[in-house]
Amino acid sequence: MPSVISSSALDAVASALDPAHLRRDEPLAPFTTFRIGGPADLLLEATSADELGAGITAARAHGVPYFVLGLGANILVGDLGVRGLVIRNRADHFEFHEDGRLWVESGATMQQLIPEAVKRNWSGLEHYVGIPSTVGGAVWQNLHFLSPAPERDRTMFIAEAFESGELLTESGERIRVSREEMRFAYDDSRLHHSREVCLSVTFQLQRGDAFVMHRIIQENLSWRGGKHPWLDWHPSAGSVFKKIEGVGAGRLVDQCGLKGFRVGNAQISHIHANILVNLGGATAKDVRDLIAHAQGAVQEKFSLHLEPEIGFIGEFA
Repeated sequence: MPSVISSSALDAVASALDPAHLRRDEPLAPFTTFRIGGPADLLLEATSADELGAGITAARAHGVPYFVLGLGANILVGDLGVRGLVIRNRADHFEFHEDGRLWVESGATMQQLIPEAVKRNWSGLEHYVGIPSTVGGAVWQNLHFLSPAPERDRTMFIAEAFESGELLTESGERIRVSREEMRFAYDDSRLHHSREVCLSVTFQLQRGDAFVMHRIIQENLSWRGGKHPWLDWHPSAGSVFKKIEGVGAGRLVDQCGLKGFRVGNAQISHIHANILVNLGGATAKDVRDLIAHAQGAVQEKFSLHLEPEIGFIGEFA
């Protein structure tokens, strides 16, 4: 059975927020790339950094758990939903400056920003085309992409473009931090190790050639199209398992003969064995059982343990 939060606490949080942007018992599946997930007790659609901060502050003040949801990629939401307040971060205002700085709220998506930067001839974000992520999510995990082009044969990190960010601290203070203070690492940042939340970011972009940037975009989209299932047809959370001992997890799962293996309506992709897809109507339980099956097969064949890299949010049956 799901845990219960007192209705008085939820009512107190709700009363502090804009009722036009608040819903109760709202299913979360439509707001995740997996298209899986039960209801949130409260769902706030935050359309500005101030509203995002207000939602977090209200939840903290009344002892109600909260979760900030971006595009819903890289997570699996439980079938029983999420107790407390879920804040869907839709704060997406941005401003370009003549010196190449881009100020942007954390709910803006990379898909929004990349064409805006390219048409102004500012380079630094185009490498991440096709990756479903908000700015907040990109900074949280230090978004990265291994370029397929020989002249850029290295992993590109969003930290390279990051100049500074505005964070809401656990005490409710709004502070600005530098790139060094963010402690970026592979799939990591200071946000993993605190209760701080990113409200906005300033990127420092470089003057670029629009022709070159368009070529990079086309190359990266072509590479992703051949390696990843299309989200519109086969919803997924992206790569499920972390690399292990320098070996891609997908290769290990593939060598166990599991491409196409399914549990319920969740399936290991035929295209990429480290991606699980929703064939339509898959449950979080289907996905969890499929993850466990892949882990068991790899453990038995290679004596290696696959560790999930997606987040498990809420309550599971």
